[in-house]
Amino acid sequence: MQGGAAEVVKGVSFRVPAGKTVALVGESGSGKTVISQTVMGLLPKNGIVLGGRIMFTDPKGPGAPVDLARLRRDGPEIRALRGGRMGMIFQEPMSSLSPVHTIGNQIREALVLHRKVSTEEMRDEVRHMLKLVGFKDPNRAYKMYPFELSGGLRQRAMLAMALICRPALLIADEPTTALDVTIQAQVLNLMRDLQAELGMAILLITHDLGVVANMADEVVVVYHGEITEAGTASDLFRRPQHPYLKALLKALPSFDMKAGERLVALRDSGADLHALVPLRKSKPAAQDAPLLSIRNLRKSFTIKGGGLFKGRRDSVVAVDDVSFDIRRGECLGLVGESGCGKTSLSKLMMRAMAPDRGSITFNDGGRDIDVLALKGEALRAFRPRLQMIFQDPVSSLSPRMTVMNIIREPLEIHGVGGAREQMDRVGDLMAAVGLDRRFLNRYPHSFSGGQRQRISIARTLAMNPDLIICDEPVSALDVSVQAQVLNLLKDLKRELGLTYLFISHNLAVVDYIADRIAVLAHGRIVEIAPREKLFSKPVHTYTKALMRAVPYPDLDRPLDLRLIAGGSASDPASWAPEFRDEGDPASLAPIDLGEGHFVLARPSVGRRELLAS
Repeated sequence: MQGGAAEVVKGVSFRVPAGKTVALVGESGSGKTVISQTVMGLLPKNGIVLGGRIMFTDPKGPGAPVDLARLRRDGPEIRALRGGRMGMIFQEPMSSLSPVHTIGNQIREALVLHRKVSTEEMRDEVRHMLKLVGFKDPNRAYKMYPFELSGGLRQRAMLAMALICRPALLIADEPTTALDVTIQAQVLNLMRDLQAELGMAILLITHDLGVVANMADEVVVVYHGEITEAGTASDLFRRPQHPYLKALLKALPSFDMKAGERLVALRDSGADLHALVPLRKSKPAAQDAPLLSIRNLRKSFTIKGGGLFKGRRDSVVAVDDVSFDIRRGECLGLVGESGCGKTSLSKLMMRAMAPDRGSITFNDGGRDIDVLALKGEALRAFRPRLQMIFQDPVSSLSPRMTVMNIIREPLEIHGVGGAREQMDRVGDLMAAVGLDRRFLNRYPHSFSGGQRQRISIARTLAMNPDLIICDEPVSALDVSVQAQVLNLLKDLKRELGLTYLFISHNLAVVDYIADRIAVLAHGRIVEIAPREKLFSKPVHTYTKALMRAVPYPDLDRPLDLRLIAGGSASDPASWAPEFRDEGDPASLAPIDLGEGHFVLARPSVGRRELLAS
């Protein structure tokens, strides 16, 4: 009933023992975050607790347990606990940190509210906590603003803010969702160390069962606001009982999947691929000719150095002498940590940025097109051939446009067909991505995250592109929705003959969808090989470190968090000598290891030695 109350959490009961980690698992919309907001007294105004108790026992507090559900949300009792004895790490640190206050001041605020210490003691305490959470230079970090930090460092700052008052309970709401696997392992190791040092309990909210297997003592599975299964991690992973948990485990991509095996989505996407008729037939290319060839591409950025008002400028190389081919009909995976140059490379390919040097050549049925030389009408006519699916469908879809207008816009811009033809094609595109044609007059906010990503895919397919760049298209999605989108992309590739460049930091996802994989570090491709070759016999130190950091949803294959967190995987100083350039980039070259497997190393090192490393 419109305007009526919706029951989001239904009779949920569980416990978080002191010093233990309990994982709350479920899809988006299952009620996980609402449960955490209720515990912290952060429910929105329209959120009402209709019944039940939330008993909080402070090991250092006097008296009986406190029923948090009965405390007034803005009252002094809950404010004394929130940020003091109960801390919380939010899912998106950039939107949770104030952009106009330094990191030090934001962490210090909790001390001002909950502890009576001098200003100097506060600064010392904040610096100590910044060092504890892994900042190499706490004094510098204290004065920095959130936009100056990477995603991993922002998450560490959030962790420092939540822990500065040494809480008895830490609620971590998807603390590693958008992080690289190596940074994720570092954050998880840090949480575990601090838990042991402070003796705190952790309520870990996540949909990543690999993280759960490596962190949780107990697991609570939530579906539509109800607990479907709960117990020890050993019980749930080794002997799952409920069909929902079994389905979640089958929806995860893993390195153990057989050739041709599909992910099992929790529900059918309903895609009708036969409804989509291509706008044009691609011209047949010459035998074995690549669709796109990139040679010696380089892009650097000039940044101010030495402070805001000083004139010195430094140059940062984002893409450094990159060369590779993308074959027609294949999916090339591109993996690497944040800041390695993946997105910069995709922007150069899309002509959103101009490179310092290099070439991009597109094979149009045997006729080579110099993409970087295109201008004016020629560039406008070429743009439909290369399209992009963005990481965040929320920010890439206009909230003021209906789905019909969003998908139809490229057709209108390029003058494809009349109004009736355009509307018919939009309907076919909706069917092809598994969405009901009746949804065309809705706005993006009325769709789930997975549905919004399918709308993005439909818009990308509107102009029948030859190559689609997928920039982290499933990183923010639940495993069940992720399975739907990945299966859809594979089906579209097969039925429409699409070619993908699939950018991701999740190696298990890339392993599932890619034919070949290129590994990028510091703007350079350090290894490229067919999927099965790369995962069965990685050669480069960095590739091996990335694979070691992937968390498996398997209790018998735990991550060695201390080994991964011991140093940055992308730091060349930690690589084997044969892969280090020692300040001279020209000293390294791609070495052919056979069967399409190349690694960036010193030419003086033999192929046999590299394969044996």
